[in-house]
Amino acid sequence: MPAKLEKDKKWKWPAEKMREWTDEELSAARTDFSERLLRLRFQYAGGQTDVLVVMRQLRKGIARVKTVERERGKAANR
Repeated sequence: MPAKLEKDKKWKWPAEKMREWTDEELSAARTDFSERLLRLRFQYAGGQTDVLVVMRQLRKGIARVKTVERERGKAANR
């Protein structure tokens, strides 16, 4: 599974690109990133240490999505 994730680096979008996404796309991306991270955590617990880099990138991707969502929420409240 890690080899497939290494090729498919959708979570490495910069925040500038994520700001162009719709709310539905952001929500779907956050869900997808979280599911992938959960699967990788199980693999890491099983002894696969090569997934650690991917796990870090996914956590950063989740944080970027949440940041963009929070920015939109603040802008909507104004």
